[in-house]
Amino acid sequence: MHLWICVHLSRLSLDVLHTSWPTEAVVVLEHECAIALSPQAIDQGLQAGMRRNSLSALAPDVLMIERQPLRETDTRDGTALALLQYTPELAHADEDSLLLDVAASLRLFGGPRNLCRRIRSTVAALGLHAQLGMAPTATGAWLMARRGRRVLRMAPLVRHLNTMPCTWLPAARPHRDWFDGLGCRTLGAVRALPRAGLQRRCGKPLIQALDAAHGDTPELFEWVIAPASFSRRIELIARIDHAEAALFVARHLVEQLCGWLAVQQRAVSQITLVLEHERGRHAIAPTRVDIALAEPAWQPEHLVRLLRERLGRLELLAPVIQIGLEAPDSVPFAPPSDSLFPEPGGTPADRRRLVELLTARLGPEQVLQVAARADHRPEVANHWAPINHRPAKLPDAPVADRPFWLLDTPIALVMRDNRPLYGTPLHKVRGPERIESGWWDQLAIRDYFVYEDEHATRYWLYQDRNPGADIKWFLHGIFG
Repeated sequence: MHLWICVHLSRLSLDVLHTSWPTEAVVVLEHECAIALSPQAIDQGLQAGMRRNSLSALAPDVLMIERQPLRETDTRDGTALALLQYTPELAHADEDSLLLDVAASLRLFGGPRNLCRRIRSTVAALGLHAQLGMAPTATGAWLMARRGRRVLRMAPLVRHLNTMPCTWLPAARPHRDWFDGLGCRTLGAVRALPRAGLQRRCGKPLIQALDAAHGDTPELFEWVIAPASFSRRIELIARIDHAEAALFVARHLVEQLCGWLAVQQRAVSQITLVLEHERGRHAIAPTRVDIALAEPAWQPEHLVRLLRERLGRLELLAPVIQIGLEAPDSVPFAPPSDSLFPEPGGTPADRRRLVELLTARLGPEQVLQVAARADHRPEVANHWAPINHRPAKLPDAPVADRPFWLLDTPIALVMRDNRPLYGTPLHKVRGPERIESGWWDQLAIRDYFVYEDEHATRYWLYQDRNPGADIKWFLHGIFG
């Protein structure tokens, strides 16, 4: 059994040209004729089909914008890419619509209602307005989207189809006058006409469309195929002067990226946001914002959070006219495994995401990790390095007994009865361990010992054996 969702981008020509059209009087023109109007424009008495001169005469302050079909096509393609995360069986349909066969996705996304809610949320995150319809047939879902209704079975679908205006079906529109003459104004009335006569008068396409809507004939589609690699661009309606303002468009690209990742079953370990500036004689090279992830990710919320932190610290050299997103490094997606007893304080993946967020907010030079060097001197062998530093693999060596806390500056100790004193007299537990290294920069010749006080606290002490130096005792570390 099939179950289809139709996403009808009902205001696409407005959405791609003027994002604030819901609160302004805006008209989209094609060949000097109005094809789309905002509610405020309609309230001023404007209608689709009016010429530019008539629009200006009735509403001098209305904003008139020329339609951009290429931008609409690119937006439809980007929306399809974002919706591939819900099903790989997705196809373009007439009148700015997308059809999704979601029968196999219902359980994964928690049923029809939750799935529709997720799809609606994704479309809204792309900055688009849409009406959703659901039905057991693709054509039925396409028609139900005009009403914004959902049905799961054929019987209620047929009842809805019987009451729909026949002109909602594109194949019936050329015959509107003939149907009006017969008094047939609904799809139910058209379907009740003699089939042979209807086919002779209106042709086979209308019969096929009616049969497809009622599930009496199979429907064939050309599925949207995701590209082998992800690289998308969005040209801005207006220039952006502040980096934080780019996040709105970057969010659209992230949704498309996550749809691509879902259908490819991959996750990204690095993304690059490309901010392109004015072109021409004094063109400036694009600003590239590279984000390396500690762990491959595919969740849009996490990627948007990282972009927000990076853009918040970025100063633009010039206004931005186009924004792109690239995913140069992706890996096969490994689904998480649930533990019977969850780890307190979050999972390792949660901690890695926290590190990524701190790195994006503070910069990699401010988030440090412990790193090792191939050096026997304790103060050199361990150091702090940026979190994204990937040290070379050190040769395998026996693990030496070292204190948990190493002092930045060793403390000189006094002697009493030939025993080092640190608060109380200390007695030797083991040692010595000779460390002799650093002849190339700072020679260190030391004998290390483990000493213990009367409270069983253990200390790491050494005697300085450098040539020409007095033999003194120093406290260098404390064992945990």
